[in-house]
Amino acid sequence: MTETTSTKCSFVEIKDITAGAGALGLLGYGMAGVLASLANTGMIESGSMIISMAIFMGGFAMFTAGLMEWKKGNTYGMAAYSCFGLFWFSYAALLLLPALGIVKGTGGAGAMAAYLALWGLFTLITFICALKLSNALAFVLGTLTLVFFLEAAGAATGTGMFTVLAGYIGILSGLAAIYTAVAPVINDIYGKTVAPIG
Repeated sequence: MTETTSTKCSFVEIKDITAGAGALGLLGYGMAGVLASLANTGMIESGSMIISMAIFMGGFAMFTAGLMEWKKGNTYGMAAYSCFGLFWFSYAALLLLPALGIVKGTGGAGAMAAYLALWGLFTLITFICALKLSNALAFVLGTLTLVFFLEAAGAATGTGMFTVLAGYIGILSGLAAIYTAVAPVINDIYGKTVAPIG
């Protein structure tokens, strides 16, 4: 006589209940971006406030958001937020390292133009992807693409007009990022669409 035993398999579905990282990442860019852009227009002086905001809100907040998106399996969010966070760290390092006497400053206008143009190219790619995600995010990244390419043109030609124009567009882009960050939070709290993001 043969005895058989049946084994039942049960599957447990794990629901992701972690908060969305978008608000943190977009606020990181928006707040740091507005201040840096105000400096580009000449409305405020560039100094320790800009560097501090670049490191802590731009760098740490965006990089942390990228790690949160990685945990959620969102490759686009991970790449975009992490890379932009690292941009802010590199931006702060460009200012701090020469001031501390650790390395020489960037060698010439061409080098800075290449740095900014490369970030413009990356931002253009994220903008193209954002066209499939939301109108608000696409607006933020579209205007940020313009900011990088205008700043690159300003660095390459030494024409301050490009940098000032980039500053004004950057203020608009940063404010749009802040709106795009807080809109889902407001909608979630009120349980309905109060602030549309398209």
